Amino acid sequence: MSNQGKQSQKLLLFRLFGSRLFGIGTLKIREILPFRRVTKLPHSHHAVIGTATFRGSAVPVIDMSAAVGYPALTKEERENASIIVTDVQRREIGFLVRGVQQIIETDWKSVMPPPKALGANVFITGLLDTGSNIIQLLDVELLLAKVYPESLDTQEVMLSEVQSETLGSLNILLVDDSQVARKQLSDVLDSKGIHYHVTSNGSEALKILLKEHDSGHPIDILVSDIEMPGLDGYELAFNVRDNSSLEQPYIILHTSLNSEMSLSYANQVGANEALTKFDAEELLQAMLRGASS
Repeated sequence: MSNQGKQSQKLLLFRLFGSRLFGIGTLKIREILPFRRVTKLPHSHHAVIGTATFRGSAVPVIDMSAAVGYPALTKEERENASIIVTDVQRREIGFLVRGVQQIIETDWKSVMPPPKALGANVFITGLLDTGSNIIQLLDVELLLAKVYPESLDTQEVMLSEVQSETLGSLNILLVDDSQVARKQLSDVLDSKGIHYHVTSNGSEALKILLKEHDSGHPIDILVSDIEMPGLDGYELAFNVRDNSSLEQPYIILHTSLNSEMSLSYANQVGANEALTKFDAEELLQAMLRGASS
């Protein structure tokens, strides 16, 4: 396959507990800071240690170790810890970690999905074998959903009868490796009684696209996450556009990253639109644009 459909990914590696290494994509990261004084928040989740000032704004700081079930950092450990300021799902969040290690470069084809035996509530979207370590990629969306369960609430979107019927007549495929994002996407369409297919990875999505095409019911709208193990959203879009025998769907790529670079690259690989998730109104309006294209 052409390199045009590929994009390398940089990961920040860090420790939460013991010698295990975890990673998150650097596109999510605004800054890495040494631990600083935080202002405690009353009635907050046990993993939220308070707020810190970042570029003039108060940013909530979550002890990531405590949030995923490891022991929380002690006051003494915090003195040598770091705060990773991230920009995810349209909000800035600081994550307190025991130690930042290094930044490595990889691509999503090297990332393996987590074993199904780990269960549905594991905070991992993928595993990366570097030869010397197994890196666990954290599902930041799931973590935030556990700390802020209200973030899962899907806002009500009003559609006209014609708009609902229009979307209901489409063959829609949703793809996202995050169970939280899949639920949010599904809830939006379920609330409108709209049928759809859903899967957790790009490889399975490509199989569904081909199967539906062969059965005479091609996918009309493809909504895919960008960052996924194996076949990521960029490569999925590129593969679809590169297959001239496939009836072409309207492709909407979405990401939890507030990154102009990631959204711009989505257009380069053939996506019709690129959205920063999650906004139900924006998603449904994008689908309606796809229906009229």
